[in-house]
Amino acid sequence: MSKTLKGKVALVTGGSRGLGAAIGQALADEGADVAISYVASAKKAEAVVEKLKAKGVRALAIQSDQADMAAAKPLVDKVVAHFGKLDILVNNAAIAVQGKTVDDPDLDTVNLDRQWQINVMGSVAATRAAAPVLTDGGRIIFIGSLFGTRIPVSGVADYAGSKSALLGYAKGVARDLGRRNITVNVVQPGVMPTDMAKGALGDEVPEALLDMHPIRRIATLEEVSALVTHLSGPNGGYMTGGIFDVAGGFAI
Repeated sequence: MSKTLKGKVALVTGGSRGLGAAIGQALADEGADVAISYVASAKKAEAVVEKLKAKGVRALAIQSDQADMAAAKPLVDKVVAHFGKLDILVNNAAIAVQGKTVDDPDLDTVNLDRQWQINVMGSVAATRAAAPVLTDGGRIIFIGSLFGTRIPVSGVADYAGSKSALLGYAKGVARDLGRRNITVNVVQPGVMPTDMAKGALGDEVPEALLDMHPIRRIATLEEVSALVTHLSGPNGGYMTGGIFDVAGGFAI
């Protein structure tokens, strides 16, 4: 197997479980050394690190709360101190608050505001911290959501808005950093087998939701991770400012 990312160092925020853990493993499969951040699940994070090291790469887990913008620079500094550089930033950490319509008198504004803080401002802070130290020719990838561009159901205004905000920000960052050959893209998954999706949908994907997919199934974590890996590698060097769906045609 070719190791297209051998010698590269990646940081995956929210990498202790779900899609973040899968992305870390996919990057490691291509030879990248990988740092992951986590908020509270130290055991899960260390388990991921052991799996990464078993692939023959260096790996590190760093506790960091994405809701705290001041935590971003220390996170990036620790990555650079440990590995010597940073080549790839994957802004994956996010939450999804089960929403209600905006006119609902019981709207949970506290947690919805926290969602904006983590999904948007946390990603902004990580990007700002990484940009000055990212190697020329580096990569920044935001994990968005299909809800950033399509709204097939009600009650998701804040979540969708937080993911949509990343689109304009990523394009602006791509413009700013293009002179250094740093590419910036957004990957928009649809429904995936994650704890976040299970919390929203339950154990089974509703038939009505599957009916909205021309390819009548949900994505695998490996399919989404494969696109992130491609954008991180040498064949992604002329792809920037892009928004890429991995959603089986959901809600086209």
